[in-house]
Amino acid sequence: MEAPARDHDLVLFGATGFVGELIAGYLADHAPPGLRVGLAGRSREKLEAVRSRLPAAAQDWALIEADSEHPDSLAALAARTRVLFTTVGPYAKYGLPVVEACARAGTHYGDLTGEVSFVREAIDRFDALARTTGARIVHACGYDSIPSDLAVLLLHQAAVADGAGGLTEVQLVARAKGGFSGGTIESMRGQLDGMRSDPVLRSLAGDPYSLSPDRTAEPSTRQPSDLGWVGRSEDGLWTAPFIMASVNTRIVRRSNALQGWTYGRSLRYGEVMGVGRGLVGVVRAGATALGLRVFGAALALPPTRKLLDRVLPSPGAGPSEAARRSGWFRSQATASSESGRRYRAVAAGPGDPGYAATAVMAGEAALSLALDGDRLPPAAGSLTPATALGDVLVERLRAAGHTYEVISLT
Repeated sequence: MEAPARDHDLVLFGATGFVGELIAGYLADHAPPGLRVGLAGRSREKLEAVRSRLPAAAQDWALIEADSEHPDSLAALAARTRVLFTTVGPYAKYGLPVVEACARAGTHYGDLTGEVSFVREAIDRFDALARTTGARIVHACGYDSIPSDLAVLLLHQAAVADGAGGLTEVQLVARAKGGFSGGTIESMRGQLDGMRSDPVLRSLAGDPYSLSPDRTAEPSTRQPSDLGWVGRSEDGLWTAPFIMASVNTRIVRRSNALQGWTYGRSLRYGEVMGVGRGLVGVVRAGATALGLRVFGAALALPPTRKLLDRVLPSPGAGPSEAARRSGWFRSQATASSESGRRYRAVAAGPGDPGYAATAVMAGEAALSLALDGDRLPPAAGSLTPATALGDVLVERLRAAGHTYEVISLT
Protein backbone atom coordinates (compact mmCIF):
# COMPACT_ATOMS: atom_id res chain seq x y z
CA MET A 1 0.00 0.00 0.00
CA GLU A 2 1.19 3.54 -0.75
CA ALA A 3 2.27 5.66 2.21
CA PRO A 4 -0.77 7.42 3.66
CA ALA A 5 -0.92 11.10 2.74
CA ARG A 6 -4.62 11.83 3.22
CA ASP A 7 -7.27 11.08 5.79
CA HIS A 8 -8.74 8.14 3.85
CA ASP A 9 -7.49 5.53 1.43
CA LEU A 10 -10.90 4.84 -0.10
CA VAL A 11 -14.27 6.56 0.15
CA LEU A 12 -17.49 5.12 -1.23
CA PHE A 13 -19.80 7.96 -2.30
CA GLY A 14 -23.47 6.99 -2.53
CA ALA A 15 -23.20 4.35 0.17
CA THR A 16 -26.86 4.82 1.19
CA GLY A 17 -28.18 3.66 -2.19
CA PHE A 18 -29.13 0.03 -2.85
CA VAL A 19 -26.04 -0.87 -4.90
CA GLY A 20 -23.87 1.41 -2.78
CA GLU A 21 -24.74 -0.54 0.36
CA LEU A 22 -23.98 -3.83 -1.42
CA ILE A 23 -20.52 -2.53 -2.35
CA ALA A 24 -20.00 -1.29 1.18
CA GLY A 25 -20.81 -4.77 2.46
CA TYR A 26 -18.35 -6.32 0.04
CA LEU A 27 -15.61 -3.91 1.13
CA ALA A 28 -16.35 -4.64 4.80
CA ASP A 29 -15.75 -8.33 4.13
CA HIS A 30 -12.70 -7.98 1.88
CA ALA A 31 -10.78 -4.78 2.64
CA PRO A 32 -7.55 -5.59 4.51
CA PRO A 33 -7.12 -4.41 8.10
CA GLY A 34 -5.71 -0.93 8.24
CA LEU A 35 -7.28 0.30 5.02
CA ARG A 36 -8.89 3.62 5.90
CA VAL A 37 -12.37 3.44 4.38
CA GLY A 38 -15.05 6.11 4.50
CA LEU A 39 -18.73 6.20 3.55
CA ALA A 40 -20.06 9.37 1.98
CA GLY A 41 -23.51 10.68 1.15
CA ARG A 42 -25.93 13.54 1.70
CA SER A 43 -27.37 12.35 5.03
CA ARG A 44 -25.26 11.45 8.04
CA GLU A 45 -28.28 9.77 9.61
CA LYS A 46 -28.67 7.45 6.63
CA LEU A 47 -24.94 6.78 6.56
CA GLU A 48 -25.06 5.79 10.23
CA ALA A 49 -27.93 3.41 9.47
CA VAL A 50 -25.97 1.78 6.63
CA ARG A 51 -22.84 1.42 8.75
CA SER A 52 -24.85 -0.18 11.55
CA ARG A 53 -25.93 -2.94 9.17
CA LEU A 54 -22.39 -3.71 8.00
CA PRO A 55 -20.01 -6.28 9.54
CA ALA A 56 -17.96 -5.37 12.59
CA ALA A 57 -14.94 -4.44 10.49
CA ALA A 58 -16.82 -1.38 9.18
CA GLN A 59 -18.04 0.04 12.47
CA ASP A 60 -15.13 2.47 12.79
CA TRP A 61 -15.32 3.69 9.19
CA ALA A 62 -15.58 7.44 8.78
CA LEU A 63 -18.88 9.01 7.73
CA ILE A 64 -18.65 12.04 5.45
CA GLU A 65 -21.46 14.32 4.35
CA ALA A 66 -21.17 15.42 0.70
CA ASP A 67 -23.63 16.42 -1.99
CA SER A 68 -23.22 16.39 -5.79
CA GLU A 69 -25.12 19.66 -5.92
CA HIS A 70 -22.57 21.35 -3.63
CA PRO A 71 -19.17 21.37 -5.41
CA ASP A 72 -17.34 22.66 -2.35
CA SER A 73 -18.32 19.54 -0.40
CA LEU A 74 -17.03 17.35 -3.25
CA ALA A 75 -13.76 19.25 -3.45
CA ALA A 76 -13.25 18.77 0.29
CA LEU A 77 -14.15 15.08 -0.01
CA ALA A 78 -11.78 14.44 -2.93
CA ALA A 79 -8.94 16.24 -1.16
CA ARG A 80 -9.25 13.95 1.87
CA THR A 81 -9.04 10.57 0.09
CA ARG A 82 -6.74 8.81 -2.32
CA VAL A 83 -9.59 6.94 -4.06
CA LEU A 84 -13.22 7.95 -4.50
CA PHE A 85 -15.71 5.42 -5.89
CA THR A 86 -19.16 6.79 -6.69
CA THR A 87 -22.49 5.06 -7.26
CA VAL A 88 -24.45 8.33 -7.42
CA GLY A 89 -26.40 8.42 -10.66
CA PRO A 90 -27.75 9.11 -13.14
CA TYR A 91 -24.20 10.21 -13.84
CA ALA A 92 -25.14 12.75 -16.50
CA LYS A 93 -27.10 14.53 -13.77
CA TYR A 94 -24.82 14.06 -10.76
CA GLY A 95 -21.48 12.73 -11.94
CA LEU A 96 -19.50 15.51 -13.61
CA PRO A 97 -18.82 17.54 -10.43
CA VAL A 98 -17.45 14.37 -8.81
CA VAL A 99 -15.12 13.72 -11.75
CA GLU A 100 -13.96 17.34 -11.68
CA ALA A 101 -13.24 17.24 -7.96
CA CYS A 102 -11.15 14.10 -8.33
CA ALA A 103 -9.32 15.34 -11.42
CA ARG A 104 -8.37 18.57 -9.64
CA ALA A 105 -7.28 16.83 -6.44
CA GLY A 106 -5.30 14.05 -8.15
CA THR A 107 -7.68 11.52 -6.58
CA HIS A 108 -8.34 8.21 -8.32
CA TYR A 109 -11.97 7.79 -9.31
CA GLY A 110 -14.25 4.86 -10.20
CA ASP A 111 -17.92 4.58 -11.14
CA LEU A 112 -20.60 2.22 -12.47
CA THR A 113 -21.81 4.33 -15.38
CA GLY A 114 -23.27 2.93 -18.56
CA GLU A 115 -23.98 6.41 -19.96
CA VAL A 116 -21.91 7.05 -23.09
CA SER A 117 -22.74 10.77 -23.27
CA PHE A 118 -21.58 11.27 -19.66
CA VAL A 119 -18.28 9.48 -20.30
CA ARG A 120 -17.72 11.54 -23.44
CA GLU A 121 -18.30 14.82 -21.60
CA ALA A 122 -16.09 13.73 -18.71
CA ILE A 123 -13.31 12.96 -21.20
CA ASP A 124 -13.65 16.26 -23.02
CA ARG A 125 -13.72 18.35 -19.85
CA PHE A 126 -11.39 16.60 -17.44
CA ASP A 127 -9.08 14.10 -19.16
CA ALA A 128 -6.25 16.60 -19.67
CA LEU A 129 -6.54 17.87 -16.09
CA ALA A 130 -6.51 14.34 -14.66
CA ARG A 131 -3.42 13.44 -16.67
CA THR A 132 -1.70 16.51 -15.23
CA THR A 133 -2.57 15.64 -11.61
CA GLY A 134 -2.05 11.88 -12.03
CA ALA A 135 -5.66 10.93 -11.29
CA ARG A 136 -6.96 7.71 -12.80
CA ILE A 137 -10.57 8.30 -13.88
CA VAL A 138 -12.02 4.82 -14.41
CA HIS A 139 -15.54 4.55 -15.77
CA ALA A 140 -17.79 1.49 -16.16
CA CYS A 141 -16.48 -0.62 -13.27
CA GLY A 142 -19.46 -2.99 -13.00
CA TYR A 143 -21.29 -5.37 -15.31
CA ASP A 144 -21.00 -2.32 -17.57
CA SER A 145 -18.25 -2.96 -18.78
CA ILE A 146 -15.67 -5.05 -16.91
CA PRO A 147 -16.48 -8.52 -18.35
CA SER A 148 -16.35 -7.21 -21.93
CA ASP A 149 -13.28 -5.05 -21.46
CA LEU A 150 -11.20 -7.68 -19.68
CA ALA A 151 -12.29 -10.51 -21.99
CA VAL A 152 -10.98 -8.65 -25.04
CA LEU A 153 -7.78 -7.76 -23.18
CA LEU A 154 -7.21 -11.48 -22.55
CA LEU A 155 -7.87 -12.31 -26.21
CA HIS A 156 -5.33 -9.71 -27.27
CA GLN A 157 -2.73 -11.04 -24.85
CA ALA A 158 -3.21 -14.61 -26.11
CA ALA A 159 -2.77 -13.51 -29.72
CA VAL A 160 0.37 -11.55 -28.87
CA ALA A 161 1.85 -14.51 -26.99
CA ASP A 162 1.34 -16.71 -30.06
CA GLY A 163 2.59 -14.12 -32.54
CA ALA A 164 -0.82 -14.27 -34.20
CA GLY A 165 -1.05 -10.57 -35.05
CA GLY A 166 -3.91 -8.25 -34.30
CA LEU A 167 -7.50 -9.25 -33.66
CA THR A 168 -9.79 -8.85 -36.65
CA GLU A 169 -13.23 -10.07 -35.57
CA VAL A 170 -14.55 -10.50 -32.04
CA GLN A 171 -18.12 -11.33 -31.07
CA LEU A 172 -19.17 -11.52 -27.44
CA VAL A 173 -22.27 -13.52 -26.53
CA ALA A 174 -23.68 -12.49 -23.16
CA ARG A 175 -25.91 -14.74 -21.08
CA ALA A 176 -27.19 -13.87 -17.64
CA LYS A 177 -29.87 -14.39 -15.05
CA GLY A 178 -30.87 -11.20 -13.28
CA GLY A 179 -32.91 -8.04 -13.48
CA PHE A 180 -32.46 -4.36 -14.22
CA SER A 181 -31.83 -1.99 -11.36
CA GLY A 182 -33.89 1.12 -10.84
CA GLY A 183 -30.73 3.18 -11.32
CA THR A 184 -30.11 1.60 -14.73
CA ILE A 185 -33.66 2.38 -15.82
CA GLU A 186 -33.29 5.98 -14.63
CA SER A 187 -30.04 6.32 -16.61
CA MET A 188 -31.79 4.99 -19.72
CA ARG A 189 -34.56 7.56 -19.27
CA GLY A 190 -32.01 10.35 -19.06
CA GLN A 191 -30.14 9.22 -22.15
CA LEU A 192 -33.33 8.89 -24.20
CA ASP A 193 -34.48 12.35 -23.10
CA GLY A 194 -31.12 13.81 -24.07
CA MET A 195 -31.13 12.19 -27.51
CA ARG A 196 -34.68 13.35 -28.16
CA SER A 197 -33.82 16.99 -27.47
CA ASP A 198 -30.19 17.22 -28.63
CA PRO A 199 -29.05 16.20 -32.15
CA VAL A 200 -25.43 16.14 -30.97
CA LEU A 201 -26.27 13.43 -28.45
CA ARG A 202 -28.18 11.49 -31.11
CA SER A 203 -25.14 11.58 -33.35
CA LEU A 204 -22.89 10.55 -30.46
CA ALA A 205 -25.11 7.57 -29.66
CA GLY A 206 -24.85 6.34 -33.24
CA ASP A 207 -21.07 6.67 -33.53
CA PRO A 208 -19.30 3.35 -32.77
CA TYR A 209 -16.11 5.30 -31.94
CA SER A 210 -17.82 7.93 -29.79
CA LEU A 211 -15.42 7.41 -26.86
CA SER A 212 -12.24 7.47 -28.93
CA PRO A 213 -9.38 9.62 -27.64
CA ASP A 214 -8.80 10.69 -31.27
CA ARG A 215 -11.82 10.24 -33.50
CA THR A 216 -10.01 11.37 -36.66
CA ALA A 217 -7.38 8.65 -36.23
CA GLU A 218 -9.88 5.79 -35.99
CA PRO A 219 -9.93 3.30 -38.86
CA SER A 220 -12.79 3.16 -41.35
CA THR A 221 -13.62 -0.41 -40.29
CA ARG A 222 -17.39 -0.91 -40.30
CA GLN A 223 -18.55 -2.05 -36.87
CA PRO A 224 -21.42 -4.45 -36.12
CA SER A 225 -24.76 -2.92 -35.23
CA ASP A 226 -25.59 -2.65 -31.54
CA LEU A 227 -29.28 -3.19 -32.28
CA GLY A 228 -29.59 -5.97 -34.85
CA TRP A 229 -32.28 -8.61 -35.02
CA VAL A 230 -32.14 -12.37 -34.57
CA GLY A 231 -28.85 -14.15 -35.17
CA ARG A 232 -27.03 -17.35 -34.35
CA SER A 233 -23.65 -17.86 -32.76
CA GLU A 234 -21.18 -20.32 -34.26
CA ASP A 235 -21.95 -22.86 -31.54
CA GLY A 236 -25.66 -22.85 -32.38
CA LEU A 237 -27.02 -20.44 -29.79
CA TRP A 238 -29.80 -18.15 -30.97
CA THR A 239 -29.02 -14.51 -30.23
CA ALA A 240 -30.81 -11.19 -29.88
CA PRO A 241 -29.59 -7.62 -29.36
CA PHE A 242 -27.81 -7.03 -26.05
CA ILE A 243 -29.03 -3.89 -24.31
CA MET A 244 -25.58 -3.13 -22.88
CA ALA A 245 -23.74 -3.45 -26.20
CA SER A 246 -23.97 0.27 -26.94
CA VAL A 247 -21.72 1.13 -24.00
CA ASN A 248 -19.60 -2.02 -23.73
CA THR A 249 -18.46 -1.91 -27.36
CA ARG A 250 -17.40 1.72 -27.07
CA ILE A 251 -15.46 1.07 -23.86
CA VAL A 252 -13.60 -1.78 -25.59
CA ARG A 253 -12.84 0.37 -28.63
CA ARG A 254 -11.56 3.13 -26.34
CA SER A 255 -9.30 0.60 -24.63
CA ASN A 256 -7.91 -0.35 -28.04
CA ALA A 257 -7.31 3.26 -29.06
CA LEU A 258 -5.74 4.27 -25.73
CA GLN A 259 -3.17 1.53 -26.27
CA GLY A 260 -2.33 2.68 -29.79
CA TRP A 261 -4.83 0.28 -31.42
CA THR A 262 -2.65 -2.60 -30.28
CA TYR A 263 -5.64 -4.97 -30.34
CA GLY A 264 -5.80 -4.43 -34.11
CA ARG A 265 -6.42 -1.48 -36.42
CA SER A 266 -9.09 -3.43 -38.28
CA LEU A 267 -10.81 -4.92 -35.23
CA ARG A 268 -14.57 -5.43 -35.58
CA TYR A 269 -16.17 -5.87 -32.19
CA GLY A 270 -19.80 -6.64 -31.46
CA GLU A 271 -21.99 -8.01 -28.66
CA VAL A 272 -25.23 -9.97 -28.66
CA MET A 273 -27.30 -11.77 -26.04
CA GLY A 274 -27.63 -15.54 -26.11
CA VAL A 275 -31.18 -16.70 -25.42
CA GLY A 276 -31.35 -20.44 -26.14
CA ARG A 277 -31.22 -23.25 -28.69
CA GLY A 278 -33.64 -24.90 -31.06
CA LEU A 279 -37.18 -23.72 -31.69
CA VAL A 280 -37.53 -22.27 -28.20
CA GLY A 281 -34.34 -20.29 -28.73
CA VAL A 282 -35.39 -18.72 -32.02
CA VAL A 283 -38.79 -17.76 -30.59
CA ARG A 284 -37.11 -16.16 -27.58
CA ALA A 285 -34.65 -14.33 -29.81
CA GLY A 286 -37.41 -12.88 -31.96
CA ALA A 287 -39.49 -11.87 -28.96
CA THR A 288 -36.47 -10.29 -27.26
CA ALA A 289 -35.42 -8.32 -30.34
CA LEU A 290 -38.93 -6.97 -30.84
CA GLY A 291 -39.44 -6.39 -27.11
CA LEU A 292 -36.30 -4.28 -26.79
CA ARG A 293 -37.45 -2.00 -29.58
CA VAL A 294 -40.92 -1.67 -28.11
CA PHE A 295 -39.50 -1.06 -24.64
CA GLY A 296 -37.13 1.62 -25.90
CA ALA A 297 -39.90 3.39 -27.79
CA ALA A 298 -42.27 3.19 -24.82
CA LEU A 299 -39.65 4.51 -22.41
CA ALA A 300 -38.91 7.43 -24.72
CA LEU A 301 -42.51 8.67 -24.91
CA PRO A 302 -43.98 10.43 -21.83
CA PRO A 303 -47.46 8.83 -22.00
CA THR A 304 -46.20 5.24 -22.19
CA ARG A 305 -43.35 6.00 -19.78
CA LYS A 306 -45.91 6.82 -17.10
CA LEU A 307 -47.42 3.36 -17.53
CA LEU A 308 -44.00 1.69 -17.36
CA ASP A 309 -43.09 3.64 -14.23
CA ARG A 310 -45.84 1.76 -12.39
CA VAL A 311 -44.09 -1.58 -12.87
CA LEU A 312 -40.40 -0.79 -13.35
CA PRO A 313 -38.06 -0.70 -10.31
CA SER A 314 -37.41 2.77 -8.93
CA PRO A 315 -33.93 4.14 -8.15
CA GLY A 316 -32.71 2.79 -4.82
CA ALA A 317 -34.79 -0.37 -5.06
CA GLY A 318 -33.55 -3.87 -5.78
CA PRO A 319 -34.23 -7.59 -5.53
CA SER A 320 -34.11 -9.73 -2.42
CA GLU A 321 -30.92 -11.38 -1.23
CA ALA A 322 -32.21 -14.75 -2.44
CA ALA A 323 -32.86 -13.34 -5.92
CA ARG A 324 -29.42 -11.73 -6.02
CA ARG A 325 -27.75 -14.99 -5.03
CA SER A 326 -29.61 -17.01 -7.66
CA GLY A 327 -28.38 -14.88 -10.53
CA TRP A 328 -25.28 -15.34 -12.69
CA PHE A 329 -23.54 -14.03 -15.80
CA ARG A 330 -21.43 -15.58 -18.55
CA SER A 331 -19.84 -13.58 -21.37
CA GLN A 332 -18.13 -15.64 -24.08
CA ALA A 333 -16.03 -13.79 -26.66
CA THR A 334 -14.74 -15.55 -29.77
CA ALA A 335 -11.96 -13.92 -31.78
CA SER A 336 -10.20 -14.28 -35.11
CA SER A 337 -6.69 -12.90 -35.63
CA GLU A 338 -4.65 -11.68 -38.59
CA SER A 339 -2.79 -14.98 -38.77
CA GLY A 340 -6.00 -17.00 -38.86
CA ARG A 341 -5.64 -18.32 -35.33
CA ARG A 342 -8.79 -18.20 -33.25
CA TYR A 343 -9.38 -17.80 -29.53
CA ARG A 344 -12.19 -17.84 -27.01
CA ALA A 345 -12.38 -15.93 -23.74
CA VAL A 346 -14.92 -16.43 -20.98
CA ALA A 347 -15.81 -13.97 -18.23
CA ALA A 348 -18.33 -15.39 -15.79
CA GLY A 349 -19.43 -15.31 -12.19
CA PRO A 350 -22.20 -16.00 -9.69
CA GLY A 351 -24.82 -13.54 -8.52
CA ASP A 352 -27.26 -11.19 -10.22
CA PRO A 353 -25.00 -9.29 -12.65
CA GLY A 354 -26.43 -5.85 -11.89
CA TYR A 355 -26.26 -6.26 -8.11
CA ALA A 356 -24.28 -9.09 -6.50
CA ALA A 357 -21.73 -9.56 -9.29
CA THR A 358 -21.39 -5.82 -9.81
CA ALA A 359 -20.67 -5.36 -6.09
CA VAL A 360 -17.73 -7.76 -6.48
CA MET A 361 -16.43 -6.03 -9.63
CA ALA A 362 -16.79 -2.53 -8.19
CA GLY A 363 -15.32 -3.56 -4.84
CA GLU A 364 -12.28 -5.17 -6.40
CA ALA A 365 -11.77 -2.25 -8.80
CA ALA A 366 -11.87 0.18 -5.86
CA LEU A 367 -9.48 -1.97 -3.82
CA SER A 368 -7.13 -2.23 -6.77
CA LEU A 369 -7.01 1.57 -7.09
CA ALA A 370 -6.38 1.88 -3.36
CA LEU A 371 -3.86 -0.93 -2.87
CA ASP A 372 -2.15 -1.82 -6.13
CA GLY A 373 -0.81 1.49 -7.43
CA ASP A 374 2.72 0.18 -7.96
CA ARG A 375 1.42 -2.75 -10.06
CA LEU A 376 -1.11 -0.92 -12.22
CA PRO A 377 -0.42 0.24 -15.79
CA PRO A 378 1.39 3.60 -15.73
CA ALA A 379 -1.54 5.67 -16.95
CA ALA A 380 -3.64 8.63 -15.84
CA GLY A 381 -6.61 10.53 -17.19
CA SER A 382 -9.92 9.17 -18.46
CA LEU A 383 -9.34 5.43 -18.63
CA THR A 384 -11.17 2.11 -18.92
CA PRO A 385 -10.98 -0.93 -16.64
CA ALA A 386 -8.56 -2.64 -19.04
CA THR A 387 -6.22 0.34 -19.41
CA ALA A 388 -6.33 1.47 -15.77
CA LEU A 389 -6.39 -1.87 -13.93
CA GLY A 390 -5.67 -4.58 -16.51
CA ASP A 391 -4.17 -7.85 -15.30
CA VAL A 392 -4.26 -6.75 -11.67
CA LEU A 393 -8.06 -6.62 -11.76
CA VAL A 394 -8.19 -9.95 -13.61
CA GLU A 395 -6.19 -11.52 -10.79
CA ARG A 396 -8.38 -9.96 -8.14
CA LEU A 397 -11.62 -11.09 -9.76
CA ARG A 398 -10.33 -14.63 -10.18
CA ALA A 399 -9.43 -14.70 -6.50
CA ALA A 400 -12.95 -13.42 -5.73
CA GLY A 401 -14.53 -16.41 -7.48
CA HIS A 402 -15.12 -15.04 -10.98
CA THR A 403 -13.87 -16.78 -14.10
CA TYR A 404 -11.55 -15.05 -16.57
CA GLU A 405 -9.94 -17.47 -18.98
CA VAL A 406 -8.87 -17.71 -22.60
CA ILE A 407 -8.16 -20.75 -24.81
CA SER A 408 -6.88 -21.24 -28.35
CA LEU A 409 -9.38 -22.77 -30.77
CA THR A 410 -6.92 -23.36 -33.62
